[in-house]
Order: sequence, then structure tokens, then C-alpha cells
Amino acid sequence: MSDKKPIIPPNGEGISNGTRRDFIKQTTVLTAVAMAPGTVVKAASDHIDEQIAAVFEKMPLKMEVNGKLQSLSVEPRSTLLDILREQLDLTGTKKGCDHGQCGACTVHVDGDRVNSCLTLGVMVNGKKVTTIEGLAKGEELHPMQEAFLKHDGFQCGYCTPGQIMSAVACIREGHANSEGEIREYMSGNICRCGAYPNIVNAIQEVKAGGKTV
Repeated sequence: MSDKKPIIPPNGEGISNGTRRDFIKQTTVLTAVAMAPGTVVKAASDHIDEQIAAVFEKMPLKMEVNGKLQSLSVEPRSTLLDILREQLDLTGTKKGCDHGQCGACTVHVDGDRVNSCLTLGVMVNGKKVTTIEGLAKGEELHPMQEAFLKHDGFQCGYCTPGQIMSAVACIREGHANSEGEIREYMSGNICRCGAYPNIVNAIQEVKAGGKTV
């Protein structure tokens, strides 16, 4: 068998598909290696990148959660929802669809309601976060929590934390002036049990009561 290597024309003509693919792959790899810094190549060969990946992949995060300053180390891809539940053990905020469509994960960031499943933790660095656990004052329930209990604004209760957080924001935003307006601005929160009329009644009572929310 001849050990001669195929002659590669400058314009690539006359190369079989297999040979062309091999040539392109080899060229790509060689180019990548040639352009990579020597330290990167050495780290890859020594598997150092695997040893220090955990350190380099995490970022510091400081935020105030329910009035308490939290200093954490988080992955850039971690959502606020996962950080609250898995690192801070604040499981009142629920993971529903994980796509920002059900509202079960609603929390307040600097007073504004957000879907925490769509919010990266690093996006709230230096900000104030309020979860359902932060609404009550000790044993004293928030007016909206009391209203939900009074009007049976829940059945299974899974969506309730998000519903309450959105309901509070709905009033603060000035969007609770009529039943239709409430339904419109609460439409991002889904209740699979269908407790919508009771939820609206709870919001209307709190709005009419004039208490600070």
C-alpha cells in the first residue's frame, strides 16, 4: 500500500467528500489550537480547567431578601427562583411552568413584581427582594393574606403565593379600580383550580379597605 498522502489542490477541487471533511476538521482543530493561549492549552492538557471550573463559574451575589442581607456565590445561569428555593430555603415561592407563563414564582424586586423563573440571580445584585415569606410581620398576616383566607382565594394552594404577590403589586400599581382591570392585570397568574372570582373579591376588599399594602 502506498504511503503517499493525497495532494490537496489549493482550491480544494478534486477532493472526495470524505477527504474534504477530514481536511476541514483537521484544519479547524489546528487553527483553534494555534490561536489559543499557551496557558489554556496547557490547562486543558492537564485537566486544570476541570479542577477550577467550579470557582470560575460562580459569581458573588449580594441582595436583600425579606429585609435580610444575603451574600451568596451563584452560577451565572442560576435563576432567582432556584437561588431562593435551593440556597435560601425560601420554598414559599413555587416553581410551576418554569417558563414565565403561570405566575406561581412571582416575587417583588425593588417593589416591582417579576417572574423569578425568568430572572437570573445576577440581575438582582444589590437589589431588594420580597417573597411570600416576607409579607407578614411576625404572626400578623398581611392584609392580602387575610383576605385570601376570608374569601377562599385558593383551593390546592400551589399558585397562592404567586397570586398574593401579584395581588399586592396590582393594588400598588393602581390597577385594582374595577373587576375588569383586576382580571386584566392578574391574568399572568394562573389558578388551575379556578378560584378567580374569590381572588378578585379578596383584592377588591383590600383595595376598598384602604390599608397599606
